[in-house]
Amino acid sequence: MPLEIALYQPDIAPNAATIGRLCACFGLKLTIIEPAGFAFTDSSFRRAGMDYLANLALERAPSWQAFQTTNHHRRIVLLSTKAATPHTRFSFESDDILLLGRESAGVPQQIHASLPHRIRIPMREGLRSLNIAVAASVVAGEALRQLGHFDTLL
Repeated sequence: MPLEIALYQPDIAPNAATIGRLCACFGLKLTIIEPAGFAFTDSSFRRAGMDYLANLALERAPSWQAFQTTNHHRRIVLLSTKAATPHTRFSFESDDILLLGRESAGVPQQIHASLPHRIRIPMREGLRSLNIAVAASVVAGEALRQLGHFDTLL
């Protein structure tokens, strides 16, 4: 798979399912880093993911430590409103993992500080952030464009 999206302890089932639908449509793996704030049997998760979830490569990591151990050889790119580098000025690599934090709190400060690759989506001053599913779409779209992935889908 050319790219992966990982969600750190997601809070909102419909957002996670929408990102799952994005991943299914573009052939990306989705990893949920537990604990999630919802059950995967949650009707809002299934409703937002619709029948696309059947085509999703979904993995669940039991903890941040387990996720890191499994992916120690890969570059983790954190999407953060506190990052200095705009996503459009970042050079993505084919095996990057795009990490998004919890909707309510992002990732803990120690995780944020430990990741050298942090990017943000430029937006108008005075506005806090995009919806997590929208942010995942914007950055995944740029990464896939840079990597020529869309050419394979034509």
